[in-house]
Amino acid sequence: MAKFRKKKGSGQQAINTASLPDIVFMLLFFFMVTTTMKEVALKVQLKQPEATELSKLEKKSLVTYIYVGVPQKQYQGTFGSEPRLQLNDQFSTVDDIRNYIVQERESMRESDRSKMTVSIKADFDTPMGIITEVKQALRKAQALKISYSARQVNQVPM
Repeated sequence: MAKFRKKKGSGQQAINTASLPDIVFMLLFFFMVTTTMKEVALKVQLKQPEATELSKLEKKSLVTYIYVGVPQKQYQGTFGSEPRLQLNDQFSTVDDIRNYIVQERESMRESDRSKMTVSIKADFDTPMGIITEVKQALRKAQALKISYSARQVNQVPM
């Protein structure tokens, strides 16, 4: 019988894959830390009012949003076609604002609680009475820093 012998030096050395799981997990953690997810699914129609003098909010993590507008078409059968409040992902009433603000304030660091800003994103056609009720509820909840969201209008020179 013939014996088969391995030729010396003809094979390639295998790549060491021992650190491959470490690299994969580092990439996974990197993307988990740097990626931001959209937090709220908008259930109301928003056509933001136009403004000429706008300023950007400094720290978005300190901003709490209240959405006011007519429910979108798929929700109008249940909630009607009158302007409604949306806090996080659910429709709410003005009475729920106080609990919502307390909950949002509790989720912040203690040093940032005094810097919390409430941004009201209201539809252009929302009656001012609803906005006034929201402002009164925010005042009762001791949320006194209020911002109104608007979009920039291009001014035409005269």
